[in-house]
Amino acid sequence: MAFTLTSNDFQDGDTLPDAQVQSKGNTSPHLAWSDAPEGTKSFAITVFDPDAPTGSGFWHWTVANIPADVREIPAAGPVPAGAVEGRTDYGAPGFGGAAPPPGHGPHRYVFTVFAVDTERLEVTPENSGAIFGFNLHFHTLARASITATWENKG
Repeated sequence: MAFTLTSNDFQDGDTLPDAQVQSKGNTSPHLAWSDAPEGTKSFAITVFDPDAPTGSGFWHWTVANIPADVREIPAAGPVPAGAVEGRTDYGAPGFGGAAPPPGHGPHRYVFTVFAVDTERLEVTPENSGAIFGFNLHFHTLARASITATWENKG
């Protein structure tokens, strides 16, 4: 079976619920994963908007060092003890909801869970999404994603 990611809050291709929009709820969604590959020692989560008008996308959430026995995160958290939430492109650790500029069209929000081959990545709450991504590049056994969209019609 393939490593998979699901949510009770939305399905792949759906519009994000108001709870995951910065101005309406700004809470992380429920996420659950299954069929992690053999050798998985921890998990990580990222939420990335590749459509942000930055030239480099926008990191909405980074979480690493989720224990290997955890298989879901409830809506609105918290993340498990020992997990590290990194600095989003909003400038602080934790989940930051969708907030694209008005009239910019729909943005994609890619929610990804990573099966990691080490119990701990060397990341801190001050680290950016790029630093989390760099560490994940060298330690990812598998990844699973779901994508939702949201548009600020202004």
